[in-house]
Amino acid sequence: MSYLEFFGTILNIWCVWLVSRNKILNWPVGILAVLLFMALFYQIQLYSDFLEQIYFLITGFYGWWIWSQRNKAKQNKQTSLNESILFATTKMRIISIISVVFGTLILGFIMCDVHLFLPSIFAEPASFPFLDAFTTVMSFVATILMAHQKIESWILWVAVDLIGIWLYFVKDVKFISLLYVIFLILATKGFFTWIRLWKQHKKEKTQPLSSQQASF
Repeated sequence: MSYLEFFGTILNIWCVWLVSRNKILNWPVGILAVLLFMALFYQIQLYSDFLEQIYFLITGFYGWWIWSQRNKAKQNKQTSLNESILFATTKMRIISIISVVFGTLILGFIMCDVHLFLPSIFAEPASFPFLDAFTTVMSFVATILMAHQKIESWILWVAVDLIGIWLYFVKDVKFISLLYVIFLILATKGFFTWIRLWKQHKKEKTQPLSSQQASF
């Protein structure tokens, strides 16, 4: 096990735990983890995952900015960041599904031959190009949904984690495979935590209305 794998794993576990608790610190911690895993995935020829980390680096700063803006707005109104936790709209769900399907096909075909197009950068053929592309694209969509605090993001992360457990075990990076087992547990916990926070906020919103109706 390399230092990249070890410290990247520790930071990723911390990041997922923080986001499951709806803590804004998850974004800077995640950015550090991304930089370490970017180097690791390049070393083991998981090129889709390598490109995925570049995307995560960009969305990490994007998510950090989005949550920071919402946090400032909530503080000015003396309300909670938990109010932003919602289910995705039907339109957002349809766009997400289409993005995953077509994104997987496009990226998968590209990764099949990327070592031929760019041999100086990608010296070896990609491993499991379509499966790797599927988890990569699904992670892209999940990250965007999470930046906007949509509960469905956790469902996508659970699917990514299940595939990742097997994929990284086969690629002989067993510590990361174990990491994805932990991710799976945290993602499941995060899903139910966000559901609880959503229900709690929904209940708090209806209580003042009920009090007003009772006064009449």
